[in-house]
Amino acid sequence: MNESPFPPMPAVLDAVREAAARLQRYPDFRSAELVAALAKHLDVPDGELVLGPGSAGLTQLLIQALDPTRDEIVHPALSFEGYPLMAANLRNRSVAVPLAGLTHDLDAMAAAVTGRTRCVLLCNPNNPTGAALSHAEITDFLARIPHDVVVIIDEAYREYVTAGDYADGLALHREHDNVCVVRTFSKAHGLAALRVGYAVVPPRIAGPARMASLLFYPGGLAQVAALACLEPGVLDECARRCARLVGVRDRLAAALAAAGLPVAASQTNFLWLPLGAGSDAFARRCADAGLLVRAFPQVGVRVTVGDEAGNERLLAVARAG
Repeated sequence: MNESPFPPMPAVLDAVREAAARLQRYPDFRSAELVAALAKHLDVPDGELVLGPGSAGLTQLLIQALDPTRDEIVHPALSFEGYPLMAANLRNRSVAVPLAGLTHDLDAMAAAVTGRTRCVLLCNPNNPTGAALSHAEITDFLARIPHDVVVIIDEAYREYVTAGDYADGLALHREHDNVCVVRTFSKAHGLAALRVGYAVVPPRIAGPARMASLLFYPGGLAQVAALACLEPGVLDECARRCARLVGVRDRLAAALAAAGLPVAASQTNFLWLPLGAGSDAFARRCADAGLLVRAFPQVGVRVTVGDEAGNERLLAVARAG
């Protein structure tokens, strides 16, 4: 599931403990305080913000809010496994466009867009391959997409990116009024259990998306925790943790490669091992060692960068061949 190996930061835990004494109270269904804090932090109008259950839940909400007369969703494959399920939930057709190597085939994705396209999904960086699209690549792609087709950019792993040319989703949103950007507190901020994320979207989409959302969601503890994550000191510590994890990621990648495994370059908190026919066998060996990895049969294995003990156990499996 690519969770953070770090526990929640002390200030976040303190805020949640204090809020837990008020569990008898309903949360603010507008999440007004969190929306205001995010608007200030991101420098966006609060009317362009939609909150929801992490990046996956928000992506589903946004799709539901779009033109129901269109019934095709264009997305990359291999990518986040939830995309075809989101299409199926709406009885829409999943238009899965194979990757070009490890990253999106943007030419093929643009060619797949038709008058029936409800939206296009971009996963940046991509899950499970870890590759990131540049700002120039997405800008060129958007120039080929009709104005009335919405493009949703899923940035669940953006905090781990070190590539200097990485696409700035908010800048793209400001430049194109058909771009939605989805982010989450689940990964880098370590709030996976609370399910809270946010989307920055055109106002014409924000209203319908809020109407599609469940009342009283995100919950009170999630709102309080996310607010605490936006405090300057906590943001600084989050950045330090991400930098530390990136260092561990790169050392783990080098060690796995030295053990003889193919390892793709990653801009996330996980590594992609394109093991092909050996994927299932490697996943079974990991399971025997008490490690949970995600195998894509005949394609590859995604491994999350974990704590020191977990990483060493993974290396032991790799070295055992």
